[in-house]
Amino acid sequence: MKLNVARFIERTASEGPGWRASIWVQGCPILCIGCCNPHMLPFVDRQWIDAEEVAARVLEIKDIEGVTFVGGEPFAQAQAVAQVAKIVRTANLSVVVFSGYTYQQLTSNDDPAWADLLAQIDLLLAGPYLQDLYTTQRPWVGSSNQTYHFLTARYQHFTEQLALPNTVELRLTPDGHLELNGFAFAGMLPALRKALNDRGVRVQTVKSGDETVLDSDH
Repeated sequence: MKLNVARFIERTASEGPGWRASIWVQGCPILCIGCCNPHMLPFVDRQWIDAEEVAARVLEIKDIEGVTFVGGEPFAQAQAVAQVAKIVRTANLSVVVFSGYTYQQLTSNDDPAWADLLAQIDLLLAGPYLQDLYTTQRPWVGSSNQTYHFLTARYQHFTEQLALPNTVELRLTPDGHLELNGFAFAGMLPALRKALNDRGVRVQTVKSGDETVLDSDH
């Protein structure tokens, strides 16, 4: 079973509790207006990787407490995502999944692959992104309609932390690109560019594959 992977980050603190590996899958049928990853919506070939290989790569990463599946829509590749999740859970890693489907849609669907994936999830973040309900005042989600579902006891203690604001990570890649990860507030990219320029770092917006990043030259 192969997984169509759009992006893989080995360590992030912006995609769920603690330090986590994060896997973005390619393809989403929901097509939320204002999606932060529009290049991951089409069902096109990106990197088709065996589920066992994806899991092995996660298990090689040091000092993480779990893996997060984002998208795209993980439930559009439920069978392969569930296979990865089952393997990493054997190493006591937690599983977080972001889905554009509502919790009711996910639990009422009779697809056995969906039920299998739900059974592997510790924390589910569910619901479509609604641009009119945009917020950065809750962790990990982008609009106020989206809901948290603690499907195991592992993260139930996080209920008291759901009023914390969202976070954004800035990453410097070996080729000189600055990548943003997480939910940025409106106008953050121009403000960041100005702040860097004021400090003598010249940046420009460029395309890296299908993703917009900042290219630095200093």
